[in-house]
Amino acid sequence: MPDFPIVDSHVHLYDIEKLQYSWMKNVPSLNHTTVVKDFDDARGKVEVEGIVFVEVDVDPGLHIEEAKFVAGLAEKDQRLAGIVAHVPVERGMEIEADLKKLKEIKGVKGVRRLIQGEADPSMCIAPGFVDGVRLLAKYEMSFEICIKHFQLVYAQELIRKCPDVRFVLDHIAKPDIKHGLVEPWKSQIRDLAKFPNVVCKISGVATEADHQHWTREQLRPYIEHSIDSFGFDRVMFGSDWTVATLALDYPSWVDILDDVLAKASSGEKQQFWRGTAINTYRLPFD
Repeated sequence: MPDFPIVDSHVHLYDIEKLQYSWMKNVPSLNHTTVVKDFDDARGKVEVEGIVFVEVDVDPGLHIEEAKFVAGLAEKDQRLAGIVAHVPVERGMEIEADLKKLKEIKGVKGVRRLIQGEADPSMCIAPGFVDGVRLLAKYEMSFEICIKHFQLVYAQELIRKCPDVRFVLDHIAKPDIKHGLVEPWKSQIRDLAKFPNVVCKISGVATEADHQHWTREQLRPYIEHSIDSFGFDRVMFGSDWTVATLALDYPSWVDILDDVLAKASSGEKQQFWRGTAINTYRLPFD
């Protein structure tokens, strides 16, 4: 385990009594209120100094309320210092009203609009979507890219069209680890890393393998390739908790990454576990 406090760049918190998440009805193990106390119970002995909340695909029209809900949690716990909110960026310039509201909510640092479940992934390079993402630069917000591996080509085009926006790639683009996919994911990750305005979260990896029968040896090459492609200055730790619990517990994921980083320098480890997240989301930690 790291011998210093870490920053978790990808945590999901939700209250199913206050907000609605229709998708959770199909995932009963996640379909219950989960707040910071539950996170603390789950992390075990892992010392976490900072937390970045990432939107949880709340039902349409509730995204501002979701951000306010998390900001309310943050008032009681200073570790919760960053919020990545949902915004329907495909509406283009119409989202400016939402961005103004989010700017007034303490802790909002970025925006995510899920792409992974779209039947037509090219929707993320449609003019309206691109216009909405470009607008984020004006409000100093990053855009979180949550895609599956076969959507990487569209993500690259979106990034190319938005050079002034900081992008964060979630879950190393969800390669099909369960079926042993290597290419074209491997080459496309290397290509994506050539864009200087992209950072990568080492998160959500075990959930792309067989949830019940994955091995560390399966996960390691994907983790190592992502770190090698982006470099320690542009990779960061994310737990993807609670979704990650479909495949493993919190301490186990930290231990896997600690093992992968065994030969990294002290500075590289600090950057991975803390520095990149602090820099990307402008968090108030040293």
